[in-house]
Amino acid sequence: MGNSLYLECYSGISGDMMVASLLDLGADQKILLEAVNSLPLQGYRIEISRVMKAGIDACDFNVILDKDHDNHDHDMEYLHGKDHQQNQNQNSNQNSNHNQNSNHDHTHNHDQMYDHPHEHRGMHEIREIIEQGKLTEEAKKLALRIFTILAAAESKAHNRPLEEVHFHEVGAVDSIIDIVAAAVCLDNLHINEVIVPKLYEGHGMVRCQHGLLPVPVPAVVNIIQAHNLNLQLMEMEGEFITPTGAAIVAAIKTLDILPSEFHIRKIGIGAGKRKYERPSILRAMIIESTFRDRI
Repeated sequence: MGNSLYLECYSGISGDMMVASLLDLGADQKILLEAVNSLPLQGYRIEISRVMKAGIDACDFNVILDKDHDNHDHDMEYLHGKDHQQNQNQNSNQNSNHNQNSNHDHTHNHDQMYDHPHEHRGMHEIREIIEQGKLTEEAKKLALRIFTILAAAESKAHNRPLEEVHFHEVGAVDSIIDIVAAAVCLDNLHINEVIVPKLYEGHGMVRCQHGLLPVPVPAVVNIIQAHNLNLQLMEMEGEFITPTGAAIVAAIKTLDILPSEFHIRKIGIGAGKRKYERPSILRAMIIESTFRDRI
């Protein structure tokens, strides 16, 4: 019997927030790291630690890339200045000093065709990377579904056939790891029902690979439209929903209405990296409908 997952997305959602919240719910960290390490990728290390967000303790899942594989967060640079990434790296180092047992270095020297810095990978390359990983079949299927949703959104945005889409942001090492990690954790927690009432997004403009784009960005809008996700725009400026986060929700959501009464069995809080007025956290809960609601 599977578990029911409720995602409370008041501060949006991203891939790293999703993975962190699932780890906080009890997903097996060892299984996650073994799965990720089996992928034909290099140039990164993973840190799993505890951080404070607005005074709330949260799990942080951080994929730290070396300088040759770095995928800069252009949105944060635009909103907060070019020193933001430096501050983030300093914060990550400070967190890691307090959480040495949770850190994991991955600096293997694989001779793989997928390791070229800033390679624009397409769905063919993504499939090969996932197929070579030591994941369960269910985790592989879910990871590929998430990537297919992302590719379809990019295909529509750029008016190109899905198989011809070569997208840097989605093909970057950190995005691949976030998506595979999320799929592994969901499979490990035996999630068979996911409730997401709505997604919350900010407004304004963000800088990406192609220049300035409106929030929500085209890929997110396309995913929300194609998968009939509920969206609420907030008065706050900034991008709260990443394409990866939207694609994960689209791939796993089964319901958008909570039961009228339910018990909360477990709570997981995942931290995001962006700093807005609203704390960057994703709260995930394993819930169970009460008997009255089931009869």
